[in-house]
Amino acid sequence: MSAPPVPRPEIDRDVGADTGSETERALGAVLAEILDLDHVPADAHFFDDLGADSMVLARFCARLRKREDLPSPSMRDVYAHPTVRGLAGAVAPALPAPDAPPSEIDGPAPDGPAPEGAAPDASPVPDAGGPEPAATVPTAGRARYVLCGAAQLLIFLGYLCGVAVVTTRVYGWVAAGAGMLDLYLRAVAAGGVGLLALCLLPIVAKWVLIGRWKARSFPVWGLTYLRFWLVKTLVRANPLVLVAGGSALQVLYLRALGARIGPGVTLLTRSVPVATDLLTIGAGTVIRKSVLLSGYRAHVGRIEIGPVTLGRDVFIGETTVVDIGTSMGDGAALGHSSSLHTGQDVPAGQTWHGSPARRADVDYRTVAPVRCGSLRRGLYAAGQMLWALLFFVPLLTGGLDLLLADLPRTGIPLFNAAPDPTGWVFWAEAAATTSGLLFGGLLVGLVVVKVVPAMLNRLITPEKIYPLYGFHFSVHRWVVRLTNVKFFTFLFGDSSYIVGYLKYIGYDLGRVEQTGSNFGTAVVHETPFLASVGSGTMVADGLSLMNAEYSSSSFRLRRTSIGGANFLGNRITYPAGGRTGDDCLLATKVMIPVDGPVRSGVGLLGSPPFEIPRTVARDADVDTPSGDGLARRLAAKNRHNRRTIALALGVRWLHLFGVVMLAMAAADLFRSFGVLAVAAQMLALVLFSLVFFVLVERASTGFRPLQPLFCSIYDERFWRHERFWKLVLQGLDRTLVGTPFKNVLSRALGTRVGARVFDDGCAVPERTLVSIGDGATLNAGTVIQCHSQEDGAFKSDRTVLGDDVTLGVGAFVHYGVTIGDGVLLEADSFLMKGEEIPAGAHWAGNPAQEHTAEPVAATTTAAATLTAAALTATAAPATTLRPPPVPVPVPPSPLVPRPVPVRPLRPGPAAPALRPAPVRVPRPSPFPRTATVTDPPTAPVRRVGAAWPDPRTTRMPVVSVPRGDPATARLPVVTRPGTLRPGPPRPEPTRPEPTRPEPTRPEPTHHGPDRPDRPWPPVPYPRAGRRHPETPTPTTTEPCGGDCFWLADVEGEP
Repeated sequence: MSAPPVPRPEIDRDVGADTGSETERALGAVLAEILDLDHVPADAHFFDDLGADSMVLARFCARLRKREDLPSPSMRDVYAHPTVRGLAGAVAPALPAPDAPPSEIDGPAPDGPAPEGAAPDASPVPDAGGPEPAATVPTAGRARYVLCGAAQLLIFLGYLCGVAVVTTRVYGWVAAGAGMLDLYLRAVAAGGVGLLALCLLPIVAKWVLIGRWKARSFPVWGLTYLRFWLVKTLVRANPLVLVAGGSALQVLYLRALGARIGPGVTLLTRSVPVATDLLTIGAGTVIRKSVLLSGYRAHVGRIEIGPVTLGRDVFIGETTVVDIGTSMGDGAALGHSSSLHTGQDVPAGQTWHGSPARRADVDYRTVAPVRCGSLRRGLYAAGQMLWALLFFVPLLTGGLDLLLADLPRTGIPLFNAAPDPTGWVFWAEAAATTSGLLFGGLLVGLVVVKVVPAMLNRLITPEKIYPLYGFHFSVHRWVVRLTNVKFFTFLFGDSSYIVGYLKYIGYDLGRVEQTGSNFGTAVVHETPFLASVGSGTMVADGLSLMNAEYSSSSFRLRRTSIGGANFLGNRITYPAGGRTGDDCLLATKVMIPVDGPVRSGVGLLGSPPFEIPRTVARDADVDTPSGDGLARRLAAKNRHNRRTIALALGVRWLHLFGVVMLAMAAADLFRSFGVLAVAAQMLALVLFSLVFFVLVERASTGFRPLQPLFCSIYDERFWRHERFWKLVLQGLDRTLVGTPFKNVLSRALGTRVGARVFDDGCAVPERTLVSIGDGATLNAGTVIQCHSQEDGAFKSDRTVLGDDVTLGVGAFVHYGVTIGDGVLLEADSFLMKGEEIPAGAHWAGNPAQEHTAEPVAATTTAAATLTAAALTATAAPATTLRPPPVPVPVPPSPLVPRPVPVRPLRPGPAAPALRPAPVRVPRPSPFPRTATVTDPPTAPVRRVGAAWPDPRTTRMPVVSVPRGDPATARLPVVTRPGTLRPGPPRPEPTRPEPTRPEPTRPEPTHHGPDRPDRPWPPVPYPRAGRRHPETPTPTTTEPCGGDCFWLADVEGEP
């Protein structure tokens, strides 16, 4: 299905340099050096004439960033101006706004001035007047790192012992029953008590260990972090999340943890917020699946906790990230594949999308609400609990095993003999049990996913609106569960057989053009019966089809159609009504447009998306067979894939065989050692699984690291890479997130990991191609992917992260990337292949680019503050919610239609005038939303909207000044108006020399809301990594950085 190779145009190497500006000649010389040409014509198209691709252009931009005499364009600029002359004219006079896309395809901006309270589209990331310098953050000491890991290990062992004791007692009590009915009733009763205890344990632990969450920050690996990790693990491991996801029980669970949630809220995401006391959700809000809303983030070796405020009737689309210190007003909406960054406020009634989000003229509310009362929600939640108690819980408490044991003996010696590890019967019984569980379950599962969903699908009519939490909603949820079996897509994905499986469960694939890699191993949907994919389309991995639409009270099913001859990259969420047609390249993490004309024959990149070339000669210049050669290579690939599937099943059989052997050995030893045998079996199971899959993954590559590749998908080297994906167990280290043991496991799997790296859940498919420096911080949901597939070409390369790098929540890093020391990559950013980020830089966006400073206009305070109606109390008195006081807003100021200087401006020397009497300035709130200024400044004041104070700087209002004015004033934030009284005249102070040294500043761990005696410093101070000698090193007189391992410093805790 791959397009034929496009002949690369010849460039005359003898032609002299074009006559043009100095910038044109310099840009052309740099590009010619990268392309190995004598010169590049100023009007030559980067893609059509020069055959460049995104990797070449990323190297081009990285080379320009190292030249101080040349502008530094972003990838958006290069795609928007694909000639040297056009690029020089666009970036030479002044750099464009960092987040203004070159060609917004989701509709033009509304005409006329923005309404009051609207933030400018071009600068969604608020800043207080200058790019934040990197902060020098002391890396956690080795002793504290080791002690924290030891404490986590002891907690885990204690938890295993507790589970073993409870399991043996429950099993013994259930086994004492007489008859099958008595056994079943005892299993239900015991399981119900156990389920209730497991559901209440996280709630009790949260209130005992933490109390109420406060807006604050603290370093990782300390005692405060240990309590945070324990509560976070228990809260997210609650079985209630699995049993009652998407129902009113999940809302009640969050309320019990301290969240303020109004009535009629629908939560479809399984990501459980941790800092629940700082979460406010107004009535009628709907949050769709795959939304990251945790209430905390890891930042430069520290955990930051901040508020998230959602108003009444808010809509949050699928696959979004909502960072801390954000808010959305009543009736606001956030589109799919978007993100809100710290400090962003969506005013009431507005719709935003993109990463970072900006205002959009798109309506993402596509389903009308219907009547759905509290009684309906309660009955649905009760039904979920009854189903779990009557069916699933008895199985988990051993009811099935006891019922089978009570049946008459089969008379077969194999299953009647006593366990004897030295005899062949023991091993034969374990092998027979393993084969029955794996292959029997495989066959039964294939029958169930075909028959049951097809019968249930007849009960739902597409395009019809149904109320939530009723019969039709239950039917739809069962279809979702039964047709999204990850094991089957893993088994058949990356082969020709995934096409047959998807058609088998209900997909409409039309006339299939078999490529051997039509779909990856991760394809999810709401219903397979309304999913259509055109002929010749290839999907890399991580496709999610949104063919169900939700409001807070209703849902409906709609067909989702993807055109033919498309290529879809990784992590794409495709909505019903997506406006893409045939022959499109949809890049990784692209936001699919739902408005405007249908795009065909183009590529789309970014969020919000903009157009790029569909393909280039360099990508097509790969040895792709055709005709009879293609048929022969495809047949060879199918043979190789069949062997790979057999190996994958064999690996799973061996692992299950080991699990069965451990269980049988524990049953034999239980007679002699009792509960110790059960506890030892649980610990041995964990260790066996880790060691087994580490050996399998290393053996799949011949115990050698992977090497960079650029080849066709019909090359045997790519087939071996596919086998590597099939044999490894993705998510093996998921239970170790937030502990030092995740770094140990990553090193065992081949990743080069530095000292004291904090990994909160980073996915790394090709571990041996990744290098991570000391003190790096990897947030939850981050991905470091060292490969890419584009049509019939496969590419992979190494990725290097320097020391003290921070990857924000949900950030995605592609292959061939080099990230310097102390770099911050913001949440939900997509760092494209081949990028090189210099040390200490701050990047954000999709695609990611350098974050530059630009103040934002003030937002309407009422839009970011929930009204009393948005927090209408529910029936329970404990959930009565009171509206916060309405602060006095700062008047908005008009935007200055000029570029903002890149360099931070410093205030000039104070004039020798009368000084006012001192005014008492209380400690600023952790989230200053407004400021009352007693003496109006000479220029309008801009307000930074709802910014969570960074541990390194306090965000202050900035005086708007015309371009070129060297003066910038910083105003203190006060909480109430005061009266300024002139004091006696004072002599003019002695002015210091202009070359005075920079004063040292205390450690960041001594400041913040958790230290009332030491508020945040009034101005930013450097945060450069320890490898930057030009940055002054902070000093401190307190041991352990002011937050020793044995000190408890969470406010409000016992």
